[in-house]
Amino acid sequence: MKKTTMPLFLAAVVMAGCATVKVEKEEVTVNTVPAAKGSAPVAALGAPGSRLGKVDSEGFTVIFDGTWDGWLVNERPDSWKIADGALRASGERSHCFYIGALAPFKDFELKLDILTEPGSNGGVYIHTKYQDSGWPWGGYETQVNQTQGDWRKSGSVYAVQDVKEIHVKDQQWYTHHVVVKGDTVRIYLDGKLVNEFKEEAGRKPGKDFERKLNQGTIAFQAHDPKSVVYYKNVRVKKL
Repeated sequence: MKKTTMPLFLAAVVMAGCATVKVEKEEVTVNTVPAAKGSAPVAALGAPGSRLGKVDSEGFTVIFDGTWDGWLVNERPDSWKIADGALRASGERSHCFYIGALAPFKDFELKLDILTEPGSNGGVYIHTKYQDSGWPWGGYETQVNQTQGDWRKSGSVYAVQDVKEIHVKDQQWYTHHVVVKGDTVRIYLDGKLVNEFKEEAGRKPGKDFERKLNQGTIAFQAHDPKSVVYYKNVRVKKL
C-alpha cells in the first residue's frame, strides 16, 4: 500500500449539489461532498460560529462539526457526504481521515455517535496514518457492524480480539467510546464496556496490517455500496 505525506496547508473545500436521504424516518439534506484528495483545509480550532475545537463539560474537544474542516477522504470521494450534520458513508471502499490540529493521538478517549442501516459494515480506526488508498495499514480498526454478514460485530478490535454478540441496534444512534491508555484499548457501546484488549508485550507490526499501538490519527470507513453508516458528534480527549 502506497503511503503519502500530506502538505501542511491545503486549498479550499469544493461544494456540490444536494440530494435527500432518510434517517430514522426523517428527511435530511445531503449537502457537501468531500473535495478531491489534497484539497480539503486543515481547519483552525474554534472558528467563529463553529463547534470545532469547543471543549465540553467532560473535557472532550469537538473535532467534527458537520463540515469537512480537518478531514480528508483518501479515495472515491463519492462514497462520502455530509447529511444533517453527520458523515454519511455509502459506496466503494474509502476512508475519511482526521488531519486536524489535535493529531496525533497516543493515550486518549474518542467518543462519537453512530447509526447503521440494516446490513451495514463500517469501522473506526485508531492510531492509524493517512494513506492514498486501500484498507488502512496503521493502528487498529474498531468494528462497526450489527447485522452485516461479517461475524465480527461492533466493539471488536478487528481480527485481534473480536466481539460476536450484538449490543446495539440498526437505525438507532448509539455512542461508540474508545479509551486508549498505555497497552490497553477499551471499547464501550452506549456506556457498556464490551471489549477490553491488552496488547501483549513485544508485539510486532503485521505485514498486511500493523495492528499495534503506537500513535496516530482517527479514520472512518466506507466499506461497500450496500453499507450505509453515519458518524457524528466526534470528540476527543487526550489523557
